[in-house]
Amino acid sequence: MPSLIDIRRRIRSVKNTQQITKAMKMVSAAKLRRAQDRVIAARPYSAMLQKMLSNVIAAAADDETATSSPLLENRPEKRIQLLLLTSDRGLAGAFNSNLIKGAQHFIADHPDTKIEFEVLGRKGRDFFRKRQAVITGEYIGLFAKPAYVDAAGIARKVVDRVQKGEIDAVYLIYNEFKSVMAQKLMMTRILPVQPPEGGERIDYIFEQPPAELLASMLPRYVEIQLFTAMMESAAAEHAARMTAMDSASSNAADVIDRLTLFMNRVRQASITREIIEVVSGASSLE
Repeated sequence: MPSLIDIRRRIRSVKNTQQITKAMKMVSAAKLRRAQDRVIAARPYSAMLQKMLSNVIAAAADDETATSSPLLENRPEKRIQLLLLTSDRGLAGAFNSNLIKGAQHFIADHPDTKIEFEVLGRKGRDFFRKRQAVITGEYIGLFAKPAYVDAAGIARKVVDRVQKGEIDAVYLIYNEFKSVMAQKLMMTRILPVQPPEGGERIDYIFEQPPAELLASMLPRYVEIQLFTAMMESAAAEHAARMTAMDSASSNAADVIDRLTLFMNRVRQASITREIIEVVSGASSLE
């Protein structure tokens, strides 16, 4: 049976850990509010851009030069670029493990395909680097404050590779922010661009040929898709870490209660034993 000193030391250690988890929860809650506001503000712009792109593609349908762009051409997927968005730090529950499992399932579903990684986040980079995956680019520290210039640089790189015929398709794996308690694993193809179908179509009046407008919109569309995914991932990470730290704080409180109860029982048993020894010694002297 552990001594009272050992039990007190464990209680003190758990209390220190609880203070850390509470502090991390508060930090994540503050960051989540800002990240959530950015995501909510960006979603309408992304949706409108998709709608505009669909209408411009329809307007340029008669121009064979525009519709034969490598960014629109569907071809056999023999070489795939996979953009994996993970976090730089852990302590976020199943946030990173779900993303890594999703990437592993994607690889298993494409056994005869050469898959190359563009990894955003330290956790995904470390995992696939140890497994000798082909990593063509790695980016650390982007999710502290996602910036459009970073997303644009990565997007231009993959767009250039598609245009040169080095890869046939680009897929994006990230966690979409749903609520504080829920994140949704998303796996979407961003290249070649698949314009949304259906919905109300707007007949635009173009100041320049639709083909020229389409050529400039396609790279911008990929940039916005990646930037929106980065913001969604950042918000989802803060939500996952806040939830995980709240659960850890509650578990620490339960551990402290159990250890305190056990300590009281040990102390009571020790006092009872000492009383019995005193009474027994007094009886022996009579």
